[in-house]
Amino acid sequence: MTTSPAPSRRPPLTPCQQVERSIITKYRKTIWNRFIGGIKDYRLLQSGDRVAVCISGGKDSMLLAKCFQQLHRHSEIPFELEFLVMDPGYRPANRQLILDNAALMEIPVHVFDTQIFDVVADIPKSPCYLCARMRRGFLYSRARELGCNKIALGHHFDDVVETVLMSTLYGAEYRTMMPKLHSTNFPGMELIRPLYLVRERDILAWKNYNSLRFLQCACRFTEDVAGGDQPGLSKRQEVKELIRRLRQDDPQVDINIFRSVHNVNLDTIIGWRSAAGGARSFLDGYDTRTAGEED
Repeated sequence: MTTSPAPSRRPPLTPCQQVERSIITKYRKTIWNRFIGGIKDYRLLQSGDRVAVCISGGKDSMLLAKCFQQLHRHSEIPFELEFLVMDPGYRPANRQLILDNAALMEIPVHVFDTQIFDVVADIPKSPCYLCARMRRGFLYSRARELGCNKIALGHHFDDVVETVLMSTLYGAEYRTMMPKLHSTNFPGMELIRPLYLVRERDILAWKNYNSLRFLQCACRFTEDVAGGDQPGLSKRQEVKELIRRLRQDDPQVDINIFRSVHNVNLDTIIGWRSAAGGARSFLDGYDTRTAGEED
């Protein structure tokens, strides 16, 4: 009597494999497809690109790194990746958290040090603007040293919507966070935002599903609560809460705000400006145009 061999058992998935698998299975529709959709819709990636994925240590940039790793393995478009971690002056425990997460998720990071936090610490008003500009400059510079022509940041759908409202309510202008931008100070370099269509709630769901713990943000003033997801009260937090309340009455309100920046009707805009054309007014050539909207 013969016996059939016992079926072989697959070895258990490593933590990294579990994280990767969740992106293309459980969160395929909400994360992976929207990541790919953003790249295609806004033409963020071309053959021969060398992309520096910038990792702050938060959930968004870590997810971005994993999505890019997956894409690099399976894409028909040849491109290369570098993973940059800039330390602007983190406390040792928070720097170590970033390194531990990179090791767990098998992301080969390049870490470089700056003293940005020390530079902006004594600025009494609006240190965030200067800090962001300096961080961006350091990232561009190091990415170019590594032969990259693009840097990728982890801004997502909610960041875009919140930026539109913040600019309107507090900046007295209508502008958005662009999916890609040519660098002004680093010719030949470009900034891209591949998570442009991915919602923050889905990133949080992915993080919690995999029991991951990330740095709250890249700021000394809020990094004390490492692994949290609710920074201190700020204008962005106020706008985030406003959108949350509005969505209780209309679940489409954030989508409508997002779509509004894709459907601007210049015939109904009082004034606008551009780097190429300067300031314009609806009065320019008003008397020579044909009739439009009725009273």
